[in-house]
Amino acid sequence: MAEPTHIAILPSPGMGHLIPLVEFAKRLAFQHNISVKFIVPTDGPPSKAQKSVLDSLPSTISYTFLPPVSFSDLPSDAKIETLISLTVTRSFPSLREELKSLVSTTRLAALVVDLFGTDAFDVAREFNVSPYIFYPSTAMALSLFFTLPKLDETTSCEYRELKEPVKIPGCIPIHGKDLLDPVQDRKDDAYKWVLHHAKRYRQAEGIMLNSFMEMEGGAIKALQEEEPGKPPVYPIGPLVNMDSKSKPEEAEILKWLDDQPHGSVLYVSFGSGGSLSYNQITELALGLEMSDQRFLWVVRSPNDGVANATYFSVQSQNDPFDFLPKGFLDRTKGRGLVVSSWAPQAKVLSHGATGGFLTHCGWNSTLESVVNGVPLIAWPLYAEQKMNAVMLTEDIKVALRPKPSENGLIVREEIANTIRSLMEGEEGKKVRNRMKNLKDAASDVLSENGSSTKALSRLALKWKTQNYN
Repeated sequence: MAEPTHIAILPSPGMGHLIPLVEFAKRLAFQHNISVKFIVPTDGPPSKAQKSVLDSLPSTISYTFLPPVSFSDLPSDAKIETLISLTVTRSFPSLREELKSLVSTTRLAALVVDLFGTDAFDVAREFNVSPYIFYPSTAMALSLFFTLPKLDETTSCEYRELKEPVKIPGCIPIHGKDLLDPVQDRKDDAYKWVLHHAKRYRQAEGIMLNSFMEMEGGAIKALQEEEPGKPPVYPIGPLVNMDSKSKPEEAEILKWLDDQPHGSVLYVSFGSGGSLSYNQITELALGLEMSDQRFLWVVRSPNDGVANATYFSVQSQNDPFDFLPKGFLDRTKGRGLVVSSWAPQAKVLSHGATGGFLTHCGWNSTLESVVNGVPLIAWPLYAEQKMNAVMLTEDIKVALRPKPSENGLIVREEIANTIRSLMEGEEGKKVRNRMKNLKDAASDVLSENGSSTKALSRLALKWKTQNYN
């Protein structure tokens, strides 16, 4: 028996990146008998969520947390892209030890990093290990990464000041202001880091992409056009978390959904990192109320610190929803359920009662909707979500998008109209039908002879048959 093939995965901090990487590791383990070791850089104690996801994995997937790095020398307003990049580079000494041990005890075929981990290529090459990138976002964003070095050279102003939309190969043209957050301030270190990584993407021996041809055909074809020095791109998505473990706190939510008519509930959630201002929460609440539709809303405290004594009396300190408009919960009782901070999203989206999803357009959430055929209301907040929203509304047309007013606030009437349009209007019907077709396509690409299954098989075969030192 040949010794099993191993790969190492270096995820950057954050659950949004870890979840699709875990699904990727499970496919390699179950379908291709490849062993996986997660090497997790940290900037503090591992989170409970990280540990519980990694602890639940099969025995052929192991993990280790690297010793935490320190950021005491950085300014307090350093952006997330800077922190992620430095977490990786400052973990090099312990990463070296891990790779040294793996290379001496296993047939280590590859080191897989995610989008801001390219500096680890240098450590991989010290051990003659092939470097790969797992790109957890869209083909459109990946195509922008390949275009960014040229865009940087040929543009003198900020991208949001460009008169013409930016042309990304294979994609719908996009206004500079809608490009991902870290490229919006070219003087900031976060931009310099993104550009630094983008320039290194060509050094990868392959890039795995969490998307599929029927969803992003134009961008994927452009990425797969052969040109010197460009790595092969493997579209292997949609990789989504189908978490089936039950938690006690989800029983009430699922029971409430069981009591609602088929396809009647709008699920409202802004992901694990998304929050709104006090004024925007007020408009959203009143918009949900005005729409007369059923809803399940995962709500978080306002992000502008308004939930304090100026607005609320001391007695309400024990009420987790004291920032919502007065009487809102009573007036919507029965047709609306408001829950604090968390819901079992995979189960909510696969539930028959769920008929729409008002989302921040994070890519994991978007793919979960696609797999379940749930049409969207796009409400992007940060990262690459504005790009995702443009693609979902204007290109593949599986989402509606409420328009903000002059002052940037999306007002209650606009929210109510968009919700009604999605849940019971003609436009909503078209969006729903397109999403159903996309759901069928997603199911096909993951079937035994589907394009994503075949792409992963090609990659696994390459790892199993390559020469080792």
